[in-house]
Amino acid sequence: MSEKKGKMSLSQKQSVRSGSHVSSSVSVKSDQSKDDPPYFSEKKTSSTKSVRSGSHVSSSVSVKSDQSKHGLPPRFSEKKASSTKRVKYETLDSDAQTHRNYKNFKDNLLQIFQDLERKILTFLKNELQKFKKILQKEDLDYCVKDFNENRCRNKEAALDLTLCFLREMKQDKAADTLEDELFIIHQLKCSLKKKYQCVFEGIGKQGDSTLLKNIYTDLYITQGCSEQVNTEHEVRQIEVTSRRHESQEIQVECKNLFEAPEQKKQIRTVLTKGVAGIGKSVSVQKFVLDWAEGKENQDISFIFPLPLREMNLMEKEKLSLMDLLTQFFPETKGLNLTRSQFKVLFILDGLDECRLPVNFKDNKTWSDVSSPTSLDVILTNLIKGNLLPSALIWITSRPAAAGKIPPDCIDRLTEIRGFNDAQKEEYFRKRLMDENQAKEIFDHVKQSKSLFIMCHIPVFCWISATVLQNILEKKRNNVKNNQADDASTTLPESNTEDTPKTLTQMYTYFLRFQIQQSRRKYAGEYTPNVSWDKDAIFSLGKLAFDQLERNNVIFYDTDLEACGIDVYKASVYSGMCTQIFKEETGIVLGTMYCFVHLSIQEFIAALYAHLFLDINKKYVFDQDSIEQENKSATMIDLLKTAVDKALESDNGHLDLFLRFLLGLSLQSNQRLLQGLLMQQNGNEQSKKEIVQYIKQKFEANLSPERSISLFYCLNELNDQTLVKDIQTHLSKGSLSSADLSPAQWSALVFVLLTSEEELEEFELQKFKKSDECLIRLSAVIKTSKRALLNDCGLTDKSCPALATVLGSDTSLKELYMNNNNLQNSGVKLLCTGLKNINCKLEILSLKNNCITEGGCHVLAAALNSNPSNLTELDLSENKLGNPGMKIILTLFENVQCRMEKLKLNCISITDEGCAALASAINSNLRELDLSRNQIGDSGVTEISSLLRNSQTLQIIRSEFG
Repeated sequence: MSEKKGKMSLSQKQSVRSGSHVSSSVSVKSDQSKDDPPYFSEKKTSSTKSVRSGSHVSSSVSVKSDQSKHGLPPRFSEKKASSTKRVKYETLDSDAQTHRNYKNFKDNLLQIFQDLERKILTFLKNELQKFKKILQKEDLDYCVKDFNENRCRNKEAALDLTLCFLREMKQDKAADTLEDELFIIHQLKCSLKKKYQCVFEGIGKQGDSTLLKNIYTDLYITQGCSEQVNTEHEVRQIEVTSRRHESQEIQVECKNLFEAPEQKKQIRTVLTKGVAGIGKSVSVQKFVLDWAEGKENQDISFIFPLPLREMNLMEKEKLSLMDLLTQFFPETKGLNLTRSQFKVLFILDGLDECRLPVNFKDNKTWSDVSSPTSLDVILTNLIKGNLLPSALIWITSRPAAAGKIPPDCIDRLTEIRGFNDAQKEEYFRKRLMDENQAKEIFDHVKQSKSLFIMCHIPVFCWISATVLQNILEKKRNNVKNNQADDASTTLPESNTEDTPKTLTQMYTYFLRFQIQQSRRKYAGEYTPNVSWDKDAIFSLGKLAFDQLERNNVIFYDTDLEACGIDVYKASVYSGMCTQIFKEETGIVLGTMYCFVHLSIQEFIAALYAHLFLDINKKYVFDQDSIEQENKSATMIDLLKTAVDKALESDNGHLDLFLRFLLGLSLQSNQRLLQGLLMQQNGNEQSKKEIVQYIKQKFEANLSPERSISLFYCLNELNDQTLVKDIQTHLSKGSLSSADLSPAQWSALVFVLLTSEEELEEFELQKFKKSDECLIRLSAVIKTSKRALLNDCGLTDKSCPALATVLGSDTSLKELYMNNNNLQNSGVKLLCTGLKNINCKLEILSLKNNCITEGGCHVLAAALNSNPSNLTELDLSENKLGNPGMKIILTLFENVQCRMEKLKLNCISITDEGCAALASAINSNLRELDLSRNQIGDSGVTEISSLLRNSQTLQIIRSEFG
């Protein structure tokens, strides 16, 4: 190979690198350097290898500047050029015209190149320092800081020059290392940018893509949430978290996931939880795109987003970690990730979609990145830190699957809450270009509590915007056709068929709209009445229902075949319902299918249950039971069975399915599905019967979660009788004396939790002073910041319910239980919640509760295990004595104790106790109440010494001097 042919830029190398599938359109060489490259001295050039041993990459790199195509030699200075003799430039062309041009330019040449020399030398000095760090100080700052389009060509030229001189100096190994690392990083960023810069809102590969930056709305992400697996249905979790006080929570920016100054240890593994459709994958997309574009987290050398849904298809394969990366990122072939200077991030998006065992307990320990093993072993050892212990790990998951990861493997727990109220409004403004239309639609959504709560989920915002915008456009078209300029074009306020007010109505309209859109797109026709493909929807519904029962949200060919769907015709379904059902082709393996959102899967499953009843006269549950064989099922049989099945579910996975099922039984919704569902006779009678059946279920003392789910079911059936009854009691202020039935208690919880007003303070006396009332309303206490439970005759019976609240992901910060009868037994039960790491209680007041020395032991132990939050403790008017007080004072031995106020009024302490106080109290304490105790002169002396040693401590001692 000639020297001229042997010289290649990195852009040329893209086409010859083995195994690389990345486009070669990105050049590392200046665009204008099209002519032959300049030659170096003959001696040095001859020593340079034209092709690196064992590599397809050319060893020589063009360093020709943009101006060199005119034949003008960039002379740095005569002195430097003669002394170093590094470069011998080509002689000038003999053409006369070229000489004349050169002569005219010559007069200004000296000044130009003096300025140019100064700039180039300064630039090269800075860049060389960066390369030096890569090779000697394990730093990869070159391609990750200040890398923007304006300076990109300059940096590429500097790299070309550095590589060339390293090879001239026979430093081929250093040149190879530098070139490989920066080339692979560059190629990986280009590949990820191309993949992640666009988003298909609500749909997969169908339709037109949108730039992520044009529609991205920040999500509300918080630090920390319950380590316990939340077994409630995801929509129920949204309904609860929507009432949290944002000011009490630590908000986290997605770009700063691995930065937490408040945590002492370094963060290696982050687990981010969030319900389906809340924005986990979009957050990952934004994080990766910002890195690929050089905007954020530029200290990270490599980011590898690993698609867990696609990796399910590799379950039986044996491969190494490097083989796995090469499959998904071909441009990394030959990369040595064990080099210590690399800062690597693996993103495991969608743990809930992973069908691998993820067996942390039984999987063998594995630390070799090059040897093959099972994919499950790779995943568990990567998370545990046996494989690449310095690598960062980011895992995203729906809450129910998060429990697969042992808590000791997680350094930071975060939760994506979706949109807060302000972000919901921002989304509608971005999604709908017409500001007036956006405001009108947002105002309509706010009128329905259930719809507004669901808008915490970005996908539901998209569904609502799609449906309501379509309704508005229809109304405007009608006005235009009727030439009635004065007619209203706003969304009607009355509860008519034109206006979806419930989830079932919203999703029914959404289905109709998508079918009509597909007819318009593929058949070129549009009619007000939908032409249903009943067979296709039935097959799709069977898939939705069967996989819902298995808690699966990702499906594969075998799942479709089991439901009678020809996998070769799957595109029929994704084409018919482009924004309901989607197929995705993996980067490497196979095709996957899913519904756009879990709630859409639940709606289609409920629709299937009605279709199944119409066709087979059976209900979908227990289809092969003998009981069903002997009779034809009716609508009421289906609905009652569904209610029972939903209440039996431990994790509430049928809650939203039940809401849709009940809503679809209404005649008004069935009319919207005319031609698909049979119109049921006696519909009104069935409604009355199922409403009564649901109300009877409240008598079974259901959990608050199950009760609230049933009230949302009644809402879908347009029955508000229980709620209105409780609202009447509230308006009259008669709840404190009323004897409520279990159904009314449940209605009270529902009303309080769905109220427009945030419940900053819960006062038990406003309702009923009893253990039963506290237990019934514990779900409301959980959402409050302050609980006033004073003077309510409470005993140890209500303490387990309170302990559950304290140990959960709660808003509660202040708990006042003065003048009750908890005794030591009640305190012991309460302490199971106080010692829970989730407990964030700051003020605890247990004044006058018959607590003795025995209660102090368990209380001190609980508070010592979780000491960093409590700032105020009141144990006044209990029979502690000196022994009990000394036990409480052990709290101050803990360096994490933040106690600022301690109230020990009238607890029978003496001078002996004061001596213990003087030696135990630390500098954090600001107020100490010792009034109404039997303290003599020596005790006063001890207390005085406390005051002398602290400039901020205030001691309340009015009754002993």
